[in-house]
Amino acid sequence: QKVKDSMRVLLPVLLNKSHDSYDKIRAILLYIFSTNGTTQENLDKLIQNVQIESDSDMIRNWKYLDVPVISSFVAQQHKYPRRDRSKEETFQLSRWTPVIKDVMEDAIENKLDSKEWPYCSRCPPTWNGSGAV
Repeated sequence: QKVKDSMRVLLPVLLNKSHDSYDKIRAILLYIFSTNGTTQENLDKLIQNVQIESDSDMIRNWKYLDVPVISSFVAQQHKYPRRDRSKEETFQLSRWTPVIKDVMEDAIENKLDSKEWPYCSRCPPTWNGSGAV
């Protein structure tokens, strides 16, 4: 069963004095893994409230293993721009259009940003769009 509010489940475990500090670090790491990172402010509050400042490197060093300990809002806001498809005909059971459709249409029209898509080749400027690339 999926946990809906993991912080509500986590806090009683962290504030319990009978648990060892290493168990609390494991609980914080499980929270970070399950939420795919947390904010710097939230992590600092957790470390201060649990009083594990001396062992906080055990949590922070996971970033060297490419674990997103600190999730930035920039990464969450950095979504691919969606096209307006409100006027397109849709089927009754499939109203959702996947992002890959927008990406593929932009690739065909040669509109992909070279910073986000550095390995996609650019079409020559004389290409008229009549053939596959």
